[in-house]
Amino acid sequence: MRRLGGDIMSNTEENVTRLYTINLGKAWITPQYRRTDRVINIVKDFAKRHMKTDDIKIDQDLNRQIWSRGKTNPPRKVRVKMVKDEDETVIVSLYEVTKEAESAAASREAPNNKEV
Repeated sequence: MRRLGGDIMSNTEENVTRLYTINLGKAWITPQYRRTDRVINIVKDFAKRHMKTDDIKIDQDLNRQIWSRGKTNPPRKVRVKMVKDEDETVIVSLYEVTKEAESAAASREAPNNKEV
C-alpha cells in the first residue's frame, strides 16, 4: 500500500482501491430541487476523472447516505472508497472506519502528559 496525493492506494493484480473525500459544494450552484441529483453526477464525474474509466456504479449505502436528507439538502462532502475491478468497473462505496482503526487513531492522538 502506498500514499498517493493524500489518498491511500492499494494495488493488487486484479483491482485498485482508493480512498477520497469528495467536496460536494458545487451542488449549491444548482436550484434547490436539483441539488441531490447534481451530487450524484459530481460523484460519478469525480470517479471517472480519478479512476480513468466510464463504467461507474454507486453503492446502495452511499446512495442512501446522499439521499437521506432529501432532495434539497445533500451533504457538503462525503468520504468514499473506490474499487476498480479487473473488468474496468468502478464501484464507489461509502468509506467506513473500522473499530480497530478508530482505536489506533485515538491512541496516537492521546497526549502522554503525566504530571507529578
